[in-house]
Amino acid sequence: MEVVAATNNKNKLQEIRDILQEMGYKVLSLQQVGLEIDVDETGKTFRENALIKAKEIYKLTSKASIADDSGLEVFALNGEPGVYSARYAGVEGDGKDKANNRKLLENMKNVPKNKRQARFVSAIAFIFPDGKEIVTEGYVNGVIGYEEKGENGFGYDPLFIIDGLDKTMAELTSTEKNKISHRANALEELKKILVHMNIKYE
Repeated sequence: MEVVAATNNKNKLQEIRDILQEMGYKVLSLQQVGLEIDVDETGKTFRENALIKAKEIYKLTSKASIADDSGLEVFALNGEPGVYSARYAGVEGDGKDKANNRKLLENMKNVPKNKRQARFVSAIAFIFPDGKEIVTEGYVNGVIGYEEKGENGFGYDPLFIIDGLDKTMAELTSTEKNKISHRANALEELKKILVHMNIKYE
């Protein structure tokens, strides 16, 4: 089955591809189906935003679609940046990640070590060619460090120290990350549902 991934983020596209290809799906980018679109994320939750994006791509292509909405929730900041993770600092383009990380560190400068718990959240919306919808969620828990570490990953990965590993998400290889990431966990939940439904991956 061909599935259109509703994202312009090359990193997310690759993560989705890496995991769904194992299940026999051919994941197409927006570019591959001739779409140049950035769907407005008007939802108040990750689930709502994922569904908004998947529905829009399904409507435009009539193909199965998959969308992820994900971000970071820091408990000491009442769940910030949450659904605003990608636009936390209000910066676009190549400098966005650095600006977001700077703002996060600034907002946490007075938060003690034992209060820096956070989690990455991913909601995955999958829409079949017949319009049937599935939404799953995945999480990974950790704490926010005091400085960026690691050269891999993107977004808040260099600041997020994974529980039990004492490494940031950016210090993992893509293979290691795909085994434990919030997106991997949400996709694993999706896979379980698809297997339970006896969906054939043709």
